[in-house]
Amino acid sequence: QVQLVESGGGLVQAGGSLRLSCAASGRTFSTYAMGWFRQAPGKEREFVAFISWIGGSTAYADSVKGRFTISRDNAKNTVYLQMNSLKPEDTAVYYCAARRYFGSANYGEYNYWGQGTQVTVSS
Repeated sequence: QVQLVESGGGLVQAGGSLRLSCAASGRTFSTYAMGWFRQAPGKEREFVAFISWIGGSTAYADSVKGRFTISRDNAKNTVYLQMNSLKPEDTAVYYCAARRYFGSANYGEYNYWGQGTQVTVSS
């Protein structure tokens, strides 16, 4: 069982930055791939980024590539999402998720989810 708690969301102006954190419980964090997804009002949950268990493999949605960076610190059981050059269209609830070993852009393939953190980007 893995429990995930996101933090770091908030209100920021367009062009600004935020860093989201996702703290995981359990002693096997390093064996899980971690993903970030987001959901805006009235829209489906969409993939943002993932990082695989070894940490060397990452992937990003085209909409965030070059602006967002996912990373992990296995010693702290934490995954991060550094978000730069934020745009109003990045406004959403951001969720972290976990699945064994290898990341996926398909949210249905993740077994554990956090409660989400709101990110609002004003124009």
